[in-house]
Amino acid sequence: MRLLLVPGFTQTPASWDGVRTHLDPTTDVHALALPVAASFVATAAALAERGGRGAWCGYSMGGRLALRLALDRPDLVTALVLVSATPGIDDAVERDARVAADDELAASIERDGTTPFLDRWLAQPMFVNVAHDAPGVAERTTWTAAQLAATLRTLGTGTMNPMWARLHELTMPVLIVTGDLDEKFTAIGDAMARQIAGARRGRLACGHAVPLERPSELAALLHDFTNAPASNTDTAS
Repeated sequence: MRLLLVPGFTQTPASWDGVRTHLDPTTDVHALALPVAASFVATAAALAERGGRGAWCGYSMGGRLALRLALDRPDLVTALVLVSATPGIDDAVERDARVAADDELAASIERDGTTPFLDRWLAQPMFVNVAHDAPGVAERTTWTAAQLAATLRTLGTGTMNPMWARLHELTMPVLIVTGDLDEKFTAIGDAMARQIAGARRGRLACGHAVPLERPSELAALLHDFTNAPASNTDTAS
């Protein structure tokens, strides 16, 4: 089985190391770096070219890209796992507000630099359960301020066309995973599962950063799902 892992904002492929450690050694695992092209759609296309065919699993921003990839290139997606992800913001006013907020944040990164921004970013309540020595945390400093700012402006939730209305197009097996302490994304995950035929729903006892907080449990979900996909099944831990 070929498994492709896509990290979230500020992360590198090393952020998946904890999950990879607990996967079956026979799994052909590829943790990918986030390409940043001219647009959200173009970045998803670049990711498709880089990764090829297999089961795709994306976390947060990586989940949004994996979802877009699955809609645009279903021939490359044998199964789809969305971890703490969203199909976007339906309301145009909210999207515009998010674009403005992300642009302001990007400007602060350009002004202050990578390390001060990462310190503030990881100090947010949604990452309170992420250990300072969690996989990939140190590697995040390899991002330059310009790269992080460009990523926000190109791949932010407000810049992408919302995909809620297209969820019914997904025909491959889909698993949606969230942490029970992450109320916002748990509600989003529940809403997505209702709109995707046969979607499986996984819920773990953690917050937003599922791959870093519960790597072994997430690896178990990935193994069970990709080896024996089933429909309309809830999984909790």
